[in-house]
Amino acid sequence: MKAGEAAVERDRQEGLLALAAALRPELHRYCARLMGSVIDGEDVVQDTFARAFVALDELNEVPQLRPWLFRIAHNRALDLLRSRAIRAAEPIEAAFEIADDTKPDPVEMLMRRQAVQTAVSRFAELPVPQRSVVILRDVLDEPLAEIAALLGITVDAVKGHLARGRARLRHINAEASPLPDARIASAAVVRYVSLFNQRDWDGLRALLADDVKLQQSMHPPRSGAGDVGMFFTIYARSDGVWLRPAWVEGREVIAVFEDRADPKPNHFMWLEWREGRISFIRDYRYVRYVLDEADLVLAREAGFSRRTDR
Repeated sequence: MKAGEAAVERDRQEGLLALAAALRPELHRYCARLMGSVIDGEDVVQDTFARAFVALDELNEVPQLRPWLFRIAHNRALDLLRSRAIRAAEPIEAAFEIADDTKPDPVEMLMRRQAVQTAVSRFAELPVPQRSVVILRDVLDEPLAEIAALLGITVDAVKGHLARGRARLRHINAEASPLPDARIASAAVVRYVSLFNQRDWDGLRALLADDVKLQQSMHPPRSGAGDVGMFFTIYARSDGVWLRPAWVEGREVIAVFEDRADPKPNHFMWLEWREGRISFIRDYRYVRYVLDEADLVLAREAGFSRRTDR
């Protein structure tokens, strides 16, 4: 390929990926519920874009981006679910009566609204075929025919999975325990948050392990204390940024407020520790849609706690 042709091809790929990036929040809404985790869902989205970038080099024709990306994400999520041995297969039964795509009735709209309001983690209790169909139909409002094409099944099978999935989700919601109350933050996270809020950047860098890694969606990973230490300069430019210990999906995280007076955090990060030092940082600053789907609970702090609403 000549230099000019190579440049045109690079521009084409970059243009396609920029357009595809606009689909990230919607892809995450699907993957988070399919995986039952906003964190695992973003991992699938990340992997989807990495695979899509590689695949573009091998494609002769430009694909329809939306169904193509959803198919990659769906297949990757299923691979991960199979590896955990939690995928539940079920026979396809006769189709149930499902309202027509073009004529949603009040009951149909109510079921869709209930699905949107259901906690992400509860979708993991549905068998995967039901889970996929309910998310695509009730959360993302996909037409039945397009769901059938994506999943490689008939429209009647889609209707059957949808009816059973809706019924089971109603039962899950009725029986579900309330989300846990706020917990007390660990000493390590409290120390990190305190140093950050005091703008003690040198103190934070001293907590980094020599081989620490930093991952930020849509950005190249960083590795090593020197390189990762530059991470704090991003936040040092904003005087109002304020941190609070928090919990998401049973994982201790750190809620990031753009301003201390904000009622809700803008995003969150989580850390891994080894022998008292930080070995890994995952920061969701550039994919704030992850927090939109999360049930984040602020840790108890000096007798004070509150839950943030999605």
